[in-house]
Amino acid sequence: MSDTAVIVLAAGKGTRMKSRRAKVLHELCGVPMLGHVLRNAKALAPSRLIVVIGKDAEEVRARFDEDVEFVLQAEQRGTGHAVLVAEPTLGPVIGDVLVLYGDTPLLRPETIERMSEVKDESGADLVMLTARAENIPGRVLRADDGRIVRVIEASDATPAELEIEERNTGVYLFGAQLLRDGLASLEPDNEQGELYLTDVVGYAVEKGLRVEGLEITDADECLGINTRKELADAARVLRGRIVQSLMDEGVSFIDPDSVYVDADVRIGQDSLIEPGVVISGRSILGEGVHVKAGSVIEDSEVGDDVTIGPSAHLRPGNVVGRGVKIGNFVELKNSTLGPGTKAAHLGYIGDADVGADVNFSCGAIVVNYDGYKKTRSTIGDGAFIGCNSNLVSPVEIAPHAFVAAGSTITKDVAEDALAVARGRQKNIEGWVARREGRQVGGSGTGESDVESTHSTQGKSD
Repeated sequence: MSDTAVIVLAAGKGTRMKSRRAKVLHELCGVPMLGHVLRNAKALAPSRLIVVIGKDAEEVRARFDEDVEFVLQAEQRGTGHAVLVAEPTLGPVIGDVLVLYGDTPLLRPETIERMSEVKDESGADLVMLTARAENIPGRVLRADDGRIVRVIEASDATPAELEIEERNTGVYLFGAQLLRDGLASLEPDNEQGELYLTDVVGYAVEKGLRVEGLEITDADECLGINTRKELADAARVLRGRIVQSLMDEGVSFIDPDSVYVDADVRIGQDSLIEPGVVISGRSILGEGVHVKAGSVIEDSEVGDDVTIGPSAHLRPGNVVGRGVKIGNFVELKNSTLGPGTKAAHLGYIGDADVGADVNFSCGAIVVNYDGYKKTRSTIGDGAFIGCNSNLVSPVEIAPHAFVAAGSTITKDVAEDALAVARGRQKNIEGWVARREGRQVGGSGTGESDVESTHSTQGKSD
């Protein structure tokens, strides 16, 4: 559709969203609703892509600055007025003009392509998209021979016309000249005193031009968003599409309805996603990844054959190597983990560069924040971090070094060294009995210091 220009109407106030943000910036599956519309439009390779903005114009401009021409509709006087404002920016377009809406993000590019095919096959001057959906107010009036005669807004319809089931989605594919002539003919002769784009349909019929309607069977495609509930409804539909597409590509979901996967997420084949998982942002998961129940992955890259969870949390910025194991209640943040590394349970790894085949035992923490700034630590290949150890950044643990359980490490540890940073154990015999006023057996006053070399590792896997 390279000879087609696209106009996206995104100037609505969105008062029913009750929000401080522009309506079209509210997200579905990690992408603003206007972002979905622009992606679908760009998939058609249009000659021009024009977005009409109004309320919160600067906020919208700042969010979308790639290959988009913005036009300001300072005063909102209807859809016809919005397109009229955009018309000068079209320039000498001689092909077709597609009109889309910034709050209708579920329309598929394939449907728009079909509109173009219908226009070419029928020789129509205008193709409009219709659907049988109760939430769309505009009725499509057809003559006895099936020709489209008029589009009627609900507020202007008679009781008989309100019974019409076929509705106008507002998506149009105009011949450029028809659009120009039709816009010039618009008059605000309705209760709202607005310029309706739908009146261009009546203009085309009046001039004897051919108007075709393409009725879509999936009414969800034309779901417009004006309220928080409609936003949630649209997100639910989109999540279903995302999960279905991933299953078609070889990903397994135990309970597809219970997971939340964003639009920009990529998952390799033979991966398994358990219930209650959230994968957001631009996360990339390799092949054979097993994400267990209740885990959250945000903007992270995960290699092949990795196991995550249950109830693990990957915050943004992680790169996880092949065969890594991230266990229950382990949190990662802005860290790299080499192949084969394990953090099996109850730990935090933040701002760390971790080599291959490192073991983080239960309760091990990389302490990356000192109350003023965050710093990084490095843990070399094959290192072993014992239970309940703290690595206070910035610190370097060299390859094959061991950190004893319960140690707080503040200095670098050399290769093959054992680091022990804790007080010596002291057992005071008979202390409990004396405290409780009981007879103490034996000497009753003996004290002993205990330090077991085999206890320094505190191994846990």
